[in-house]
Formats: sequence, structure tokens, C-alpha cells
Amino acid sequence: MGQKVNPIAFRLAVNKDWRSKWYAHGKDYSAKLHEDLRIRSYLKSKLQNAGLARVIIERAWNSVRVTLHSSRPGLIIGRQGKEIEVMTKDITDFCKGAQVKIDIIEIRKPELDAQLVAEQIAVQLERRISFRRAMKRALQTAMEFGAEGIRLRCAGRLGGADIARAEGYREGKVPLQTLRVPLDYGFAEARTVYGIIGVKCWVNKKEEDNVAKPTGGRGERGDRADRGDRGGRGGDRGGERRSNNRN
Repeated sequence: MGQKVNPIAFRLAVNKDWRSKWYAHGKDYSAKLHEDLRIRSYLKSKLQNAGLARVIIERAWNSVRVTLHSSRPGLIIGRQGKEIEVMTKDITDFCKGAQVKIDIIEIRKPELDAQLVAEQIAVQLERRISFRRAMKRALQTAMEFGAEGIRLRCAGRLGGADIARAEGYREGKVPLQTLRVPLDYGFAEARTVYGIIGVKCWVNKKEEDNVAKPTGGRGERGDRADRGDRGGRGGDRGGERRSNNRN
């Protein structure tokens, strides 16, 4: 049995950040944890068609800040901001009267967001589109938008088969164990007539050359060829000693 770890948790404090940012101890920790879970489930059910990729919750004293990463911010805001007001009121009730602020960040390229890609494939599977066709189309679209690599995996009763199986496709470079690679991961479930089909997606976005290259590599070691001069000097000294002994 393989030892698996969530790719986001694996890269925490390297190139990924926590999605809940607060500190508590004792009984406050469990209470705030359940509040976070309730907020996330509420937003996921309410904004099911709004392209919601991530929910980041920050707490400071008696205030809660919720940041929504979405590809369709207009659906979240609603007409004249009415939807925002409703969500703010509901989340305030969840947090027992704390001051709540909701921010929205637009995702410019949803084709390169792993969570949105997985959810899009899940929606297509629920509409009875062939899983191979949906996966290959997602692969092609992501590569056209500039991804370095993408990997997809569907597991369950694919095509209505009696025996569940897993099938995956990959294109480009997807190094799962290289931590400096900006790898994004997403998971979604397609609730079909035959049962639940799980969809996993890994997207390798372009690596930014922010990491300074270490100096003193083999190139500088090659300069050690100058040590031959030292050997020459040692030889000359030996020659001088010999000449002195002769004299």
C-alpha cells in the first residue's frame, strides 16, 4: 500500500500557505475549528456554481476575514452587493457575533487552477459525458494556456462498469516530489447514477526563477586547474633545494 500525502500539506511553509490563519488554545481551538468547517461547507454549498477554488479564513481578536478565490466574482457579489450582505450576516451568526469581512479575489486563468479543473471534469461526468473525453479536453486546454504539465486521475465506476477502477492521463512535466516546483492540487467528487467518482488534478505551473542559484559549483572547481602553478612552484623549490645540496 502506497504512503500518500496531500500535495498542499506537503509544501506548507515552502511555497504554499495555510488556508486557516489563526491561533487558539484549549477549548477555543475546537470551537473555532468547527466554526471554520461550518463556514467552508456553507460557502461551498451556496457558491456551487460560482467557480469557488479556495477559502482562506483569518482571525484576529474579535474579527474574521474570509477571502474567496473565484473565477466568477460577479455571481458572488450579486446585484448591488446583496449576496455579500446575506453571506456576511450568516457567517456572523456562525462566529457568534464576531465582526466579519469578506474579500473576493478573481482567478484570471481558471484553466490552470487544479481545483476548478477537477470540478469542471466532475460536472461533465455528472452530465454523462465520457470521462476520457473530459480528461483529454482538460489536458489540452491547460497546456494551451501555458501549463508546464498536468496530471489527471479518475477513480470509481467509470462508464457505469460493475467493477470500480482508476484511470489517469498525464502530459508535460509533473514532478510530485520536487518541492520548489509550483504544483497545484485539486480534488472533486462527481455524484453519478452509478455512484461517486473521484477526480484528482495536479497542475504544474511555470516555475519562477526566484531561487538564487548556488555559487561555487563545478564551474569554479574547474578554475582549480591553476593549481598546476602550485605544482610548478613546488617543483622549482625542489630543484632549488637540489641545486643547493649540490653546491
